[in-house]
Amino acid sequence: MFIDFYEMLEISPNANSETIERIFRHFAMRYHPDNQVTGNESRFSDILEAHNTLKDPVKRAQYDIQYKAHLNHRAELTDEASNTKGFDRDSVIQAKVLSLLYVKRRQDVNHPGIGDEELERMSGCPQEHLEFHLWYLKAKGWIARTENGTFAITVEGVDRVNSEHHRDAATTRLLGHAG
Repeated sequence: MFIDFYEMLEISPNANSETIERIFRHFAMRYHPDNQVTGNESRFSDILEAHNTLKDPVKRAQYDIQYKAHLNHRAELTDEASNTKGFDRDSVIQAKVLSLLYVKRRQDVNHPGIGDEELERMSGCPQEHLEFHLWYLKAKGWIARTENGTFAITVEGVDRVNSEHHRDAATTRLLGHAG
């Protein structure tokens, strides 16, 4: 996991070596384990690691490459979080997985499971993205792993599909009568 040393030391990535030393001394005095009031060995260790990395020009240059990659990753997360189409697409994929598992259970109640690869193919969602949806659906209790490792819809999942179907049908009827 990436640790932002600039944020830890509360300095700019453009800070010069004098600023790094001054801020380090300030935090070192505050968090040193010998300080009876504010000492914190773990925090002091983190501050020391940040200082040792940023004071060395070669280590800092290597760290700055990781830092820029981290900033790019944060920007991508921010962009994706502000794009509501992704959330809508997620709901569609989750509903599709539930529907597939619902139909499979209805067709063969004794062998209701669908494997990971088949779910990937049938849902049109790549495995690395499908993992999130399977995690969510499992955590909600709507799907579960069978004894042979496949996924199957649970009773709660069937109830969820039925409630969504009834809600959609009611909306369709209301819209049909409005016209």
